[in-house]
Amino acid sequence: MQEKMEVVKTLLEALPYIKKFRNEKIVIKYGGSAQTSENLKQKFAQDIVLLHTVGMKPIIVHGGGKAITELLESLGVETKFVEGQRVTTKEVMRIAEMVLSGSINKEIVSLLNNQGANAIGISGKDANFLEAIPKDFENFGYTGLIQHVNPEPVCNIIDDGFVPVIAPIASSSIVGHPGFNINADLAASQVAIALEARKVVFLTDTAGVLDQNMELISTMDIEKTEALKKDGTINGGMVPKVDACIEALRGGVKKAHIIDGRVEHSILLEILTSSGIGTCIEL
Repeated sequence: MQEKMEVVKTLLEALPYIKKFRNEKIVIKYGGSAQTSENLKQKFAQDIVLLHTVGMKPIIVHGGGKAITELLESLGVETKFVEGQRVTTKEVMRIAEMVLSGSINKEIVSLLNNQGANAIGISGKDANFLEAIPKDFENFGYTGLIQHVNPEPVCNIIDDGFVPVIAPIASSSIVGHPGFNINADLAASQVAIALEARKVVFLTDTAGVLDQNMELISTMDIEKTEALKKDGTINGGMVPKVDACIEALRGGVKKAHIIDGRVEHSILLEILTSSGIGTCIEL
């Protein structure tokens, strides 16, 4: 009986958050270990199904950097990073699109469908959902910056009761252009702004944002985040994540979360419990 009562307590703790976020859009950037571990893939899918079932509107934006790098290496194609972002040559662009829009996107869609989520996968090229320009063509090649998000196709998918799964490949206004490889964190931010999402959640391979003593910072505002970037506490691959958080907040998203995707059911723990497990950044 005691175990049953604990289950009831858990459900009751989640109830206020279910009511609060019902009918709200939540953009989730899916990547890191959560995207490569078979066990964590299943837990992620279960989290999305639960959120969708209780009336929330999850929107998945996925990465796939590790898979892209592995394929590039197997093909003998050089790849490098600057400031945490991949330099995208035309050959790298072709392979990145093949991996992101092809194998990874469809794997996630199948995973969610098998759990009962009714997911549909698209890339930013579909219906010109994402349009971009070069970030800095001389230094980054076909790595792009999103200039316009057309929310209509994804809103239609959501209104029809499906979960959108978005590959971060953008189109160009130039006819015949191969398109752009977009940093998935920054893509998630722009998608969250355009769709007027309540939250944006980034799965990563750390507990969240850590201070100089490697302790988790549970909550912080934009000013503190900028200060930690300036003094080097936030560095490397965490920089584009916090930049994406700040961009989303300034664009109207209420809260941005950076959480540990290595923890089972981390999405539910962050969204449906009072304590949360990662770093929450707000205005």
